[in-house]
Amino acid sequence: MSEYAFKTSRAHLLRGSAVMAMMLAGLAAGSVQAQDAAPAAAAGPAPTQTAAPPPRQGGLEDIVVTARKRAENVQEIPVAITAISSAQVQRRDLTSLEKISASTPQFTVGRASNGAGASLTLRGIGSPSTSIGVEQSVAVVVDGVYYGQGRVINEGFFDLNRIEILKGPQALFFGKNATAGVISLTSADPGSKPEYIFRAGYEFGAKQGYGEAIASIPLTDTLGIRVALRGSKMWGGYYKNEGTDTTYTTTDAATGVSTVHDVTASAKDQPQEKEAIGRLTVKWTPTDRLTVNLKGSGTYNNTAGNGWNYVVAHCATGSSTLNPSYSCGGNFVIHQDNIPLDIAKVLPHSKSDGALYNTYKSYQGTGTINYKLDNLTLTSVTNYNWNNNKFACACDFQSSPTGTWATEDSSFHSFSEEARALSSFDFPINFMVGGLYQATRRDFQQWVLFAGSENSAAAPADRYVSYSKLSATEGRTYSGFGQVIWKILPKVEVTGGVRYTHETKKSFFEQPYVNPILAPGGPLPVFIPASAPGGVINANQTFNNWSPEATITYKPAHDIMFYGSYRTAYKSGGFSNSAINSNLSDNPPRDFQFKPETAAGFEIGAKTTLLDNQLRFNLNLYTFKYSNLQVDYFNSQIFAYQTYNAGSARTKGVELELEYAPRSVPGLTLSGTANYNHARYGDFLAPCWSGQHPDQGCTLVGPAGAPFQQLAGKPTSIAPTWTASAGVSYEKTMDSGMRFGINVDTRYSGSYFGSSFANPNTIQHSYWMLDAGVRFGREDDRWEVALIGKNLTNHFYFLGASDGPSTGSGTGTPGGVIADQLGLGNTPRTVALQFTVKY
Repeated sequence: MSEYAFKTSRAHLLRGSAVMAMMLAGLAAGSVQAQDAAPAAAAGPAPTQTAAPPPRQGGLEDIVVTARKRAENVQEIPVAITAISSAQVQRRDLTSLEKISASTPQFTVGRASNGAGASLTLRGIGSPSTSIGVEQSVAVVVDGVYYGQGRVINEGFFDLNRIEILKGPQALFFGKNATAGVISLTSADPGSKPEYIFRAGYEFGAKQGYGEAIASIPLTDTLGIRVALRGSKMWGGYYKNEGTDTTYTTTDAATGVSTVHDVTASAKDQPQEKEAIGRLTVKWTPTDRLTVNLKGSGTYNNTAGNGWNYVVAHCATGSSTLNPSYSCGGNFVIHQDNIPLDIAKVLPHSKSDGALYNTYKSYQGTGTINYKLDNLTLTSVTNYNWNNNKFACACDFQSSPTGTWATEDSSFHSFSEEARALSSFDFPINFMVGGLYQATRRDFQQWVLFAGSENSAAAPADRYVSYSKLSATEGRTYSGFGQVIWKILPKVEVTGGVRYTHETKKSFFEQPYVNPILAPGGPLPVFIPASAPGGVINANQTFNNWSPEATITYKPAHDIMFYGSYRTAYKSGGFSNSAINSNLSDNPPRDFQFKPETAAGFEIGAKTTLLDNQLRFNLNLYTFKYSNLQVDYFNSQIFAYQTYNAGSARTKGVELELEYAPRSVPGLTLSGTANYNHARYGDFLAPCWSGQHPDQGCTLVGPAGAPFQQLAGKPTSIAPTWTASAGVSYEKTMDSGMRFGINVDTRYSGSYFGSSFANPNTIQHSYWMLDAGVRFGREDDRWEVALIGKNLTNHFYFLGASDGPSTGSGTGTPGGVIADQLGLGNTPRTVALQFTVKY
């Protein structure tokens, strides 16, 4: 164990949640009493319905967003934002972050098997997926609460009221870890009338059945509840596993005896996902001044296979280094094997049959209170969330006789409280002021098998383990923010604000067990056990940051707005819990700790709604500099994860958004976007990719003589220069009382590097995507049948790439052997038939 014990535990966080819940209840009760003492006021308006509105008689749909912590029309705020309404979410089946990214230019989600669980990228800025300790540069916010873990992609998001994609630094209102942008999801609330929705569907490609049941019930004029349930099961999968049965030979370090173990191929169809999601919302509006909103939800997600989208996308010889019997290339085919059966029976968190899997569980509760005074709105948002991820992974992803497997058990807890006040005085100057407290804890355990490790003298659970890991990080965040809103002229508004963040993190890492062959003194001294000198790495980190922001807005007319802004942002430094304490590293403690990432720059734009609300034309230009960009590197030759801070990177570009809904053709909407983004490193002394030759730029000497390169001027990862989208939707109500609708949506991405280190073997060439849907039902939405298709051209592309474990050699020499490249693949073509009933 570590040299010190953490004082904060899950019980501590739960006690904090209970105390805060009592405080909120007291605030609500006090507010009601205060209101009773005040002059009687009319009852507040009933909660709004979330059902899809009737078809417009031409003209654009208005979408209300909360990008500045207050309800505003999307065209009224000086922020580059893509807003997706509840009707669009339902029409296009945007029920996960991956589905949202597959439909949105410049936003990508690369699903990963371990580490952070995903890499989220906006405008070419994102965070690596290989370290569980690195927060994402694209913050995910659910019902006003920040969720920083990449593994949030395992959450299912349905019954949504809207989706907001905010681009660029967003620190003032969303706090830390929003240097690249924010994905804000708002779930539906109870409505003023009873509403019952039942939805069932079947996706033909993966053989997936799913069902939803939603009940929104107003219990009284002031109290309503909404229950939303979703379940799904795949009998097939997205990827075909062509792994083959093989053998794995272990050699006992205690006796020298070798044993051959039978290895079977993992499930042929992956991921065979099973999912269950539930959410309960209670909304209470006892007066027109007070609103109390309580949400509780939980998710269970299980898949057959952990790295089910890991494709060996490129190999120097065209065939896998670890298994030359199969060829490499981009497709929806993987090669993975189960853990040997006899080993699986004693390995922690392995299934008894050795099957690969990923199981994600979570629950969360959020309480939001809004209390309106005559000129002031007070808001409190309290949240507790927990998630746990267990998996068994074939971590070489190449169905090889040498074998590399791992199992993991990791948990994350977070408690937060945000309080803020927004003024609405009838004079030119108003303000918002607030504060945030957050307590977090991450616990991480992993067991890794490779190189035929065995030791009969070890504990039964460690007999076949090469090395195990144990790590934890306890975090505290205190943050204060404020903004002044000044209407200096009737058509000109200036806002200025700043957020201060103070963070502390206490972390440790150790490898409780290392096979003697791999420990110091053995023939392959790679890993440092906890009992050896330097075997426990501790870190006490403190970070402080000021993130200012200023914006000027000019509205020459009610439907035309010009704006210019200066924005900054801050992303936590931290500790890479899933790294490796390697004897071959020049400085293990440095490998684990990394500095904060910051961003600063300018954006100017125009938002217009023209032709009597028929045409939306938005344009913005931006340039932002990122300092100490956090980049994770897997050294496949020495089994070491190292988090680096790139000296700098800059993104600059232009974004155009058009939407046209002519009143002469009711129900028709045409939309399109075009985006130019130039994302380049300004200065980055980086490690070379495995096997890189001197004539490919690997000419510098880094720490301890390691081969390095200078990446100044090279693109960042997942940074296409051009992206675009185009769509058309049409809805027609017929004289018979029936309604017909169709939509076709396309998305284009230019080429990009999958690697953060400009490896030319990870170039993803440009591609087009095509989605379409058709629906038919009653005009009053009583029932509807829909056919929803995504990636109809079945195009394969990858959203991240890295060197394959145990491949590549001779880095920095003319005879270097290039490592195999693992790509994080996308979802293939899906076609779902869906039936919905509402009443």
